Amino acid sequence: MNNILFFLTPKAMCAFVYDDYTIRQALEKMETAGYSALPILNKRGEYRGTITEGDLLWALKNMCYLDMRQAEARRIMEISRRKDNIAVRVTTTMHDLVQRASTQNFVPVVDDKETFIGIVTRSSIIKYCNQHLFPDS
Repeated sequence: MNNILFFLTPKAMCAFVYDDYTIRQALEKMETAGYSALPILNKRGEYRGTITEGDLLWALKNMCYLDMRQAEARRIMEISRRKDNIAVRVTTTMHDLVQRASTQNFVPVVDDKETFIGIVTRSSIIKYCNQHLFPDS
């Protein structure tokens, strides 16, 4: 298997937030999606980073003083993020993809214009390996 597109969850099937979302909007999107981390995109569709539950929790405490009204006034790009998941290009090798997935729960994938096209989840890689390395399990 040499094509990362095999593992790709396309943008249309991904939950994400836009970089102009408020903290409250990001919290609601994350709650609805049921994920602990989401890609951040700008309106041109370019990947800007990753927002996590922890990032939002600390922002709510430190920037909004646990006041949801203030969470409506603050934008997510004002938040200090602990770690952005590093994106890979669609042409990335499987070796590089697996290395990246070993430290990220999902790997954002961009095209040559930096446009976000989807994600590869760590679980999809593990599932593939499990099926092909241990077919009788």
